[in-house]
Amino acid sequence: MTNDDTRPEPPWTGSERETLTGFLDYLRATIRWKSEGLSDEQARRALLPSELTTVAGLVGHLTYVESFWFSVVLAGEADPWREAFTDDPDAEFRAAQGVPLARLLDDYERQCARSREIVADRALENEVPFRSGAVTARWVLTHLIEETGRHAGHLDVLRELLDGRTGE
Repeated sequence: MTNDDTRPEPPWTGSERETLTGFLDYLRATIRWKSEGLSDEQARRALLPSELTTVAGLVGHLTYVESFWFSVVLAGEADPWREAFTDDPDAEFRAAQGVPLARLLDDYERQCARSREIVADRALENEVPFRSGAVTARWVLTHLIEETGRHAGHLDVLRELLDGRTGE
């Protein structure tokens, strides 16, 4: 984690869309900020009883989460992980263990950029079918804030255990 914190601050004023996307972009940048500077070995090291809770695993999971909610649910694209989850419900965590951290972070940023494009073209109240009902773009943005924030907290703990670095 570098000392240069260049994460974009969420707006203090603005529209609902600007607020939601601002907070999500801040948290997305936090994922990179908390992860960069680690070696691949550190990123793969399991420090908790759950072998899946590694820096690499969390970045892989968050990349999948972005893809699922924006590309699959909102944009209606096919889920490239669907078959893998048939055999292993934690496939995205496990697959990330064999990928260099720099690539995981680049893949995450690419997916976040794609997610931004998808949601930019939709009204927040835009409903799409989901399970036995519907979900809105507003709900997806709010859920991704919650999900990304929760995992940013996990990365806080892992980073401190790995090399002692802490930060907001």
